[in-house]
Amino acid sequence: MSDPKIRTMEDFASASGISRPTISKYFNDPSSVRQSTRVKIEQALEQFEYRPNVYAINQNRRQTKNIGIVVPYLADPFFAEIARTIEAQVIQAGYRPVLLGSHGDPEQEIENLDNLRLIKPAGVLLAPLGRASDPARLDAFCRDVPTVLFDANVDGIGAAFVGSDNNQSIGLIVEYLCRTGQPPAFFEMKTPANPNALKRRTAYLNAMKRLGHAPVLVQASGGGWDFEAIGFREGSRVLTDRKLPTNTVLCSNDRLAIGLLSAAYQMGIRVGIEEGCTLRVAGHDDHPFSRYTSPTLTTVSQNYVAIAERSAETLFKLINDESPPTAREITLFEGNLVMRASA
Repeated sequence: MSDPKIRTMEDFASASGISRPTISKYFNDPSSVRQSTRVKIEQALEQFEYRPNVYAINQNRRQTKNIGIVVPYLADPFFAEIARTIEAQVIQAGYRPVLLGSHGDPEQEIENLDNLRLIKPAGVLLAPLGRASDPARLDAFCRDVPTVLFDANVDGIGAAFVGSDNNQSIGLIVEYLCRTGQPPAFFEMKTPANPNALKRRTAYLNAMKRLGHAPVLVQASGGGWDFEAIGFREGSRVLTDRKLPTNTVLCSNDRLAIGLLSAAYQMGIRVGIEEGCTLRVAGHDDHPFSRYTSPTLTTVSQNYVAIAERSAETLFKLINDESPPTAREITLFEGNLVMRASA
């Protein structure tokens, strides 16, 4: 009969006949136990094919209650809201949240992680910059510290990712706009800072193809995170040129849509679904300000609470489970259509 599967340090101690404190001492520092004991432990490791969770060992070594929370841009109310929700989860679980913003700068993102190393966090919840991130340096950090990514995925980095299903959410609002009026053009930044922007572009193209419509990409120049200003400036240009083949515009995110709404107002263009309106505008994210625009903004909501709760729960399990994860876990939550007055 084959040896039973060894999953925890307690299982290994029982199977090997070596005390749990002695095994823990060995994993913290092999030279701290007698050579004969060290040989016995190493032989048992080979026999039972047990590999301890390095995360759990490090956690036991430092006994910290700090949880790092890193987001791309704290001045963005979207990230402020989701970070606030995650903070509440961390505090409720008895940990101390340490919240840091990367200001859209990849070097600042790495500096934040380096600073977290100094306080020896139990784990980190990271919303990375995405394409602008340095994947090699992120990976090096995530191999040393239990880390769960949220909002933006960087393939293969961290033990898990929790975010929104952009393909589903963009498809949902494209179908709605096509069903209720002219098919939408897609208003986006040519070189977007938003880490999900390219996924949303691809989802728009796929949805339009599926519905039998020709896609129209309207790409705004400019970079950084000042989305409202870019939406206003580039939206003014597009509306002035009057070259849109449709009266419906789907913006890559709500902040661009807010800028576009302001540009339309300045030009005397009525936006909405009421009689006399000549333009429909929709966005994505259900930004905290989207319900207060004029007209109120039709959009797709991301499930802030579900993303925050699952991210935190996944990290706590990673910290406390002595069995290392067998595969990187990806969890995507669907968006919900929020129909308001703009489209």
